[in-house]
Amino acid sequence: MTSLYYYSTELSTMTHTEIKRHPSLYLEVCSQNEEPRLPLHTSIALFLLSYCDCKSFKVFLVSTEPGSSQSLRSQLSVSLDVTDVQLEDLPQLVRGCRLPAVLDETGSLCRAGLAVVLRHIINKTLKADPSRNDVLALLGFKKTCLKACAEVSKWTRLCEIGIPSAVEEHLKNPNNHYQQPPLSILSLERRLAEPVKVHNDDKIRRQKLQEQRQNQKNESPEGRGIPDSESEPGQPPQVCDGLELRAALAKLSVDSVPTPTTRENSEIRKVKTTDLPPLEHVFAEGLYFTLTDVVLLPCIHQYLCSLLANAASTLHQLPHLLRWYSRVQEVPGVLRAAKACGMALSIPQLPTSSGLLGPSAEDNPTSLLEQEEGQEMSTQPPFVGGPRPTMTKLQENGIEAAFAPHPCPAWTLPWDSLPGAINPTEGKMSNIRAARKRQQLNNLVAMVTELARPGYTVVDFCSGTGHVGIVLAHTLPDCQVILIENKEESLVRAQSRSAELGLKNLSFIQANLDYFTGAFHIGVALHACGVATDMVMEHCIQARAAFVISPCCYGFIQNAIKFSFPKSKQFQETLTYKEHMILCRFADQTAVQLPPDRRLIGKQCMGLVDLDRSWAAETHGYSVLVMTMEPESCSPKNNMLVGWPPQNSGLEVGAGQL
Repeated sequence: MTSLYYYSTELSTMTHTEIKRHPSLYLEVCSQNEEPRLPLHTSIALFLLSYCDCKSFKVFLVSTEPGSSQSLRSQLSVSLDVTDVQLEDLPQLVRGCRLPAVLDETGSLCRAGLAVVLRHIINKTLKADPSRNDVLALLGFKKTCLKACAEVSKWTRLCEIGIPSAVEEHLKNPNNHYQQPPLSILSLERRLAEPVKVHNDDKIRRQKLQEQRQNQKNESPEGRGIPDSESEPGQPPQVCDGLELRAALAKLSVDSVPTPTTRENSEIRKVKTTDLPPLEHVFAEGLYFTLTDVVLLPCIHQYLCSLLANAASTLHQLPHLLRWYSRVQEVPGVLRAAKACGMALSIPQLPTSSGLLGPSAEDNPTSLLEQEEGQEMSTQPPFVGGPRPTMTKLQENGIEAAFAPHPCPAWTLPWDSLPGAINPTEGKMSNIRAARKRQQLNNLVAMVTELARPGYTVVDFCSGTGHVGIVLAHTLPDCQVILIENKEESLVRAQSRSAELGLKNLSFIQANLDYFTGAFHIGVALHACGVATDMVMEHCIQARAAFVISPCCYGFIQNAIKFSFPKSKQFQETLTYKEHMILCRFADQTAVQLPPDRRLIGKQCMGLVDLDRSWAAETHGYSVLVMTMEPESCSPKNNMLVGWPPQNSGLEVGAGQL
């Protein structure tokens, strides 16, 4: 097993003394042809720093070669405080995460992953200067832009992972597939061609209709440097003459001057909503410039530059992307920030040769995109039928739900003598719910205590406000505990509770699960929703770590990028994906309000889904027990999966000890 990292706040006393005064931003430097270069995730972070004019971070460029910042100076804003650091000199908490990452002033909270880090840069900018309405607008409507993690949001996955990865691969192999844009680029192109829906679009669409009728009385206005798509096939559509773009740019006004309201005439007000003209996409998320555009600009810029230099005819397949690229440059501050980062933005001029009008119908790459998406949808059929035929089919093949006896059903934490900040009631929940939460914690802590040894690292995945991790840190003072959670508000609350308790063996990571790469001994998760349970199990298996997991939200289970269902060979030979999804849907029907016979079927379905998971883990040499938490009434989702790897992995645990 690889050497394990021990995390503690003492790590902040390493060579980076700046951590005590400013949060530290760690950005990756890679090499190409033995020359250092900035990967796209790093370029995106640097562009946002320049756009926000943010000086709240000490920036470290992480590489395996010294002197990277000097050779890359043209791509770094002169206003940034940049220092080189070698990979082996990183604080251990940062070393256990994928970059980019931010380590806070205490050295105990690390934020990792592109979307998480970018949103944090915005929040730090606004904290330093609340008047920056242009920066606030980047967070989008209700401040949710790129907030959903990539594991559950296709849009976040496309912008944060899909497009940057596709462009990186394209740049590494510039002579391959020039005539065929990556499917992720085509997905964005098609998204930009769709009409926009915003929360107040009815009013804006009526204003657009009024402007259109006024323009009909005058000579048709000329385009803004890009030909009308109706006049020449294959050319980018005409940029709209003002309304959408004016509305978008007005939202970015630093002075926050309210837009004068004008009432449409009665003729316009009488027009049906269905007859109003649609709003065109201005920026990636619709009408307004957001963080998504910041993420995409360095990617699309490098991709377009490569196409212009080597295969300009391919640009005819991306008319809406070209229009977006032109509009982004009209946003105040974009050209300044791009220049500071060494990006020479320009308006692409398309070739006009008659032979360069785009692909033929049979070669249209969009059809490949539709074909792939059709295949993806075909793997997720709608729910039909009930569970009994599926359960009978399994039973006929010798597969039935079985639950191992609980090794310590009466074990409980000494709640009356524990500090108040450990008690779930601190989370402002009702007394009844708090009592059930204590019972759930009793079960998980009992299992982890059986598995843990002094010096172990325990990771609480999907930790929320830290109910499990904080109890473990207090109960196991000789172990290091790491809380991993995507929601910043929950993790900040957990950090506050930890500080109140004075815990020194607790660290925090705000990140999607995929951005955590550190080694550990035990992974734990209480009510990990849907495929989050499978992701936690995958992390533990890759690290050869034990796991104690209580699954939840079986109805949200569906095929993911890294795995498909059923997972085990036994279930795959018996059930189709559709039949397995029936088990998952009915596994959610265990609420106390339901009839007893229906809850029993739900419990059996839960057992079968988790049996499939356990058998899949056993193919990696794991021993797995599926058991019921005690008392059963502690939760409608009362299953618990306890697994441990072969003894030679360093975890000296056997079935007899449980």
